[in-house]
Amino acid sequence: MYLADSRSNKAAVVPDSRPGRRPAAVPGTVLALGAVSLITDVSSEMVTAVLPLYVVAGLGLSPLGFGLLDGINNGVGALVRLAGGHLADRGGRRHKVVAGIGYGLSAVCKPLLLLAHTLPVISAVLAADRTGKGLRTAPRDAMISLATEPEHRGRAFGVHRAMDTTGALLGPLVAFAVLRATVDGYDAVFAVSGCVAVLGVLVLVLFVPRRIAAPADAVRPPEPARPELPEPARPELRDALGLLRRPELRRLTLCAALLGLTTVSDSFLYLLLQREGDLPAHLFPLLPLGTAAFFLLLAVPLGALADRVSRRRLFLAGHGVLLLGYGLVLSPWHGAPAVVAVLVLHGTFYAATDGVLAAATAGVVPAQHQGAGQALVGTGQALARFACSLAFGAAWSLWGGRTALAVTAAALAVSAVVASFVLRTTDEVPV
Repeated sequence: MYLADSRSNKAAVVPDSRPGRRPAAVPGTVLALGAVSLITDVSSEMVTAVLPLYVVAGLGLSPLGFGLLDGINNGVGALVRLAGGHLADRGGRRHKVVAGIGYGLSAVCKPLLLLAHTLPVISAVLAADRTGKGLRTAPRDAMISLATEPEHRGRAFGVHRAMDTTGALLGPLVAFAVLRATVDGYDAVFAVSGCVAVLGVLVLVLFVPRRIAAPADAVRPPEPARPELPEPARPELRDALGLLRRPELRRLTLCAALLGLTTVSDSFLYLLLQREGDLPAHLFPLLPLGTAAFFLLLAVPLGALADRVSRRRLFLAGHGVLLLGYGLVLSPWHGAPAVVAVLVLHGTFYAATDGVLAAATAGVVPAQHQGAGQALVGTGQALARFACSLAFGAAWSLWGGRTALAVTAAALAVSAVVASFVLRTTDEVPV
């Protein structure tokens, strides 16, 4: 409840005095951001679902060339994430502005694909799209952290990731329906995707607050009038990088990167699962939907569990579940039941790690550096996974898929043990 302080002419935030009222575990801001992510993911996954066929079959690009193109663009997005987090903090918590620029840039890129018919142009458009994703990710997670009580952050991130995953499920289905219903095919998908992306930007503009105060500030009673003090200095880039001097954040970033180095990309895992599980080729597109479905089902309950137990332990347990999934792929158990079991484990891994890592990061970063803190951990993990994809692809070419996965599984087991040792002293007390 907001009341105007007549002595200072500023809006002061005071607790709601109505009996029985408690702060919501999942604030409206989180739900609004979840709706933005849901709509944006529908748009993005529409393009993702048809882009490989478009550039390989339609434009004649080799699969290896597409793999390199996708990898480079993912690397661009990871690096830009640092800039997005820093700019949001430097602007005086203008996280919505930076996130809006990122969402808007991605929305503009979708219809530009209608004009892209050569590899350089497609590369530029996809790089711009990844730049938008990189800009918006850290400010968005910072807004979720700032809007939520510390003890409910796991649940809040779980709800957001569940809504985001709903969009990932709907996107390919919408793309399939558009392809079946239109004559223009790919062009129609790109056009519809652009319209959906614009809708996501509008939801952000209309329903997400411009400035979000930390929960501790939201319950502070109004202070007596006093002389105006100078505004605190804006965070500099060196201040953002200096966050790694904080032992808790440094350990978390190190472990996220270490485990990311042994996390096989989804595409490689699905390809191995299809080959080892004797899955018919026409069912291959359903594998990502299976992972997303179980991620959607488990994101909220596991996020709530993370609030009751140690978030870092649940993050490590999620990688243990992934290791079990690798073992099932390598086991002699084949057929549909084995495929479903691996997808359940894969979806559980994402539900236990994605939002949980963001919630754990929020607990060890000051409120004024939430954007930069989220960016540091997320970038470290993303770059490590990118390196793993390159290394795994090379190992597959040299040794074969099974051997490459066996080596990666062994490395993951060692990394999990090391990470559990490193994180054993990490505090999760918000600062």
